[in-house]
Amino acid sequence: MTGASDKIISGLGPHGERAAAPSRITLSDADIAAAQDLGLSVAVVIHTLDSDWSRQSMAGIVGTLEQCGATVREVVDCNFDPNAQIAALNHLSREPVDAVVSIPVANAAVAEAHRNVARTGKRLILHDNVPTGLLPGRDYTSLVSADNFGLGLIGAELLSPHVPKNRQVGILTYGVDFFATNEREIAFARWIKANRPDLTVHTRRFASLETTGQTTEALVEEFQDLAGLFVVWDVPAMEAIRVLDQRGADVPVTTVDLGREVAIDMAGGGRTVGIAAQQPYAQGLAVAQTTILSLLGLPVPGWTALPGVSVTTSNLVESYQMVWNTEAPDEVLKLKRGLS
Repeated sequence: MTGASDKIISGLGPHGERAAAPSRITLSDADIAAAQDLGLSVAVVIHTLDSDWSRQSMAGIVGTLEQCGATVREVVDCNFDPNAQIAALNHLSREPVDAVVSIPVANAAVAEAHRNVARTGKRLILHDNVPTGLLPGRDYTSLVSADNFGLGLIGAELLSPHVPKNRQVGILTYGVDFFATNEREIAFARWIKANRPDLTVHTRRFASLETTGQTTEALVEEFQDLAGLFVVWDVPAMEAIRVLDQRGADVPVTTVDLGREVAIDMAGGGRTVGIAAQQPYAQGLAVAQTTILSLLGLPVPGWTALPGVSVTTSNLVESYQMVWNTEAPDEVLKLKRGLS
């Protein structure tokens, strides 16, 4: 599996379980042939298609399913809207699909709609998040995610060398109950408490991507000596960086996900000093492989997790190539050459 490894996972699953390694869900040639004979159909309900992470994850999912002869019947972009996701899941519960892959956009609000998918006998494979109250083997087949707790630890560890003693640091996190971002936030704060007790951490929550800039403005206004910032994924991180740039605030930033924009910012010596990268293409492969194995009636783990990748300027280019399974963007290469 490209980019995946069986490194130790730092976090626990949504029910306190230990993660299975990606090697547990590898497809054999016989599995692929058996799936091709079945002519399976799958639908994908995703939180957003408007990010590098989402596009690469979808590439891994769709490519692997097609290799196994499965038809991707629908791809629904919920645009972070729980009501849109509920409507999509209710629709798919009545459709002749064998499995539904979903990234839940909120925990409690979308729980019943996800539970109803499983009640129809379809395989429900969760990607990155589990709605409140759902149990593996009963309400869903399997969860595949990054080690989100580990990503938060990486974000803290990479930020720490850039923050002087006895200063203020901020966390910008998602204002929706979301397992992945909750884990990152908790891990970051715990690492700081254990390793940098001289720092004071202030957490602020943005309700939507559109309000990230306002939330950043308020944080910087309240703590004008802010000396570091961790943002729970790269898209809002870039919004925060734009605010910091406009204000001329010299605040180092770490985040999660090695998106194109943060890679360019880091390569150019911008405010991004560290990135805890997920492996979205490899996660997509793992999601699709789990889906196929479950539809073949084979056992799959309740939770499979992939480790994060610690990215700094020194390993940016090779990390980008590994994470995205492609060459780093020309802008990154040119900026790196200019700084070296």
